[in-house]
Amino acid sequence: MAVGAWQRGLVADDGSQCMWQCRHIEPLKLENDVPDTTPLSQRPDMTVFLNGKYIPGDQARVGVMTHALSYGTGCFEGIRGYWNDQTKQLYLFRLREHYERLHNSCRIMNISLPYSVDELIAITVELVRRNGFRENCYLRPFAYKSDEIIGVRLNDLTDHFMMFTIPMGDYVATTGLRCGVSSWRRVDDNMIPARAKIAGAYVNSAFAKTEALQNGFDEAIMLTSEGHVSEGSAENIFLRFGDELVTPPPSENILLGVTRDTVMRLAQRELGHVVRERVIDRTELYIADEIFLTGTGAQLAPVIEVDHRPVGAGVIGAITTDLLELYGAVVRGKLAEYSDWLTPVYSDSPASATNGAHATNGAKAAKTPPTGRREAAGAGRVKK
Repeated sequence: MAVGAWQRGLVADDGSQCMWQCRHIEPLKLENDVPDTTPLSQRPDMTVFLNGKYIPGDQARVGVMTHALSYGTGCFEGIRGYWNDQTKQLYLFRLREHYERLHNSCRIMNISLPYSVDELIAITVELVRRNGFRENCYLRPFAYKSDEIIGVRLNDLTDHFMMFTIPMGDYVATTGLRCGVSSWRRVDDNMIPARAKIAGAYVNSAFAKTEALQNGFDEAIMLTSEGHVSEGSAENIFLRFGDELVTPPPSENILLGVTRDTVMRLAQRELGHVVRERVIDRTELYIADEIFLTGTGAQLAPVIEVDHRPVGAGVIGAITTDLLELYGAVVRGKLAEYSDWLTPVYSDSPASATNGAHATNGAKAAKTPPTGRREAAGAGRVKK
């Protein structure tokens, strides 16, 4: 493995190099012994944020006629938090960039988001703190058309906002994916704008992913209507040719991924690779030295086969391995130069006590959410 500048001073939690694996801690059992596999809608011990209030998960309700449920008229983000057992801190990754993108999505969808980026960051920190996670987690903020009416439109409708968080490990395997090029084409900007994370647009992804799974693959790779490589079913894609990494440009109907941007920066700054945005033909998938997918859910997922053809030697490549390790270090606060990408949740952790200015990504971690409410969310709590 190539040694990069990022490796200096790097210390794993347990001395190993498996820094991106999820650490699972059993949640506190409630008096009624609710298992952690119970749906969120039945969890009095879990807190959600709905229309300005923190409420128990089993009290969060939307109407069966909600516009967004019928027509997909909402937009969302996917955000990860990473637990560092050495510092006893949970770091939320690139909150500001996620919420800037959410604001852009809302503008495209004609949704009035009632919170600024800073307010959304504060709400998020408080929500995770109330749930008390001491393990990797996932957050889903969702802005949507909430009127209970029949009729397709975006104008003159009421907008609501909710957010929930759950524990989450790997969304897709990081041991090597076998992918198939999908017969379903990626949506176009003049159909459903791909640069916005629009709820209804993910039916396009669902068609592609289902086809891939039913054909024996792990994941799909989607093409544009012109036949160029766009992205995975819900991930951006990178290919390596020699010392150069290439990835489709925004014009290829990709979502401008936060993880994509992270990997581009790390590959250039820490590993010294050229990263180029350019149009990619389908057959380039068959001759690439390495391929990997990126996304908040997927993180960084190596691809070892496309359409039954091995990628490179058919194993995870050296650059992908370096980036996996580097990414795992960054998201857990192990590299101080990237601390501005991280927002710590707990103010009483050893890391916070020794470095009060560390890693807030523009947030004020102790700030009371802008609603001014601090509603109780049930007596139970996930174990801290």
